[in-house]
Amino acid sequence: MHPLLIALAVFACAVSVLNLVLVLGVIRRLREHADRISRLSPEPPNPMLAVTERTDPFDAVTVEGDHVSRAALSGLTLVGVFSPSCPACEERLPRFLDFARSFPGGRDQTIAIVVGEPDEAADQVAVLSPIARVVVEDMEGSITKALKVRGFPAFGILDDSGTMVSAGTNTDWLRIPAGV
Repeated sequence: MHPLLIALAVFACAVSVLNLVLVLGVIRRLREHADRISRLSPEPPNPMLAVTERTDPFDAVTVEGDHVSRAALSGLTLVGVFSPSCPACEERLPRFLDFARSFPGGRDQTIAIVVGEPDEAADQVAVLSPIARVVVEDMEGSITKALKVRGFPAFGILDDSGTMVSAGTNTDWLRIPAGV
């Protein structure tokens, strides 16, 4: 029986060493993946114009009948693009509202675009109207096309020339340029 115990002990040690080697290999691979991930951009791709891109000219009418256009931009303008059928839009709407309330220039410098049918957009329009000039249009609408919207929600800050100075899918990524 003594030789059998020795064989079992050797076998257990061999399995333990093999397990240790495999665990160390997995740890090494996890570190490699962590390094690769840390080198990636910290912000996901933007669902509309990228920073430094300029909008095409646009002209639209708000739900209150006012005109908004690229030519009429002055200073910095906060834009938010939403869709009634977008769960992420509903989730991020309260943060956008908070950001817009503290944005320099307030409602006059904030444009919210709701992409969808007017009756579907009514709830978002009601929530956004007190803090933004709201435009309801489809994906072929003037502002939606000018901003090259590809997904929802989309947030950005335009300068007075229509150039995107900050953008993202979350208001946490928006940065107001220094000196404003």
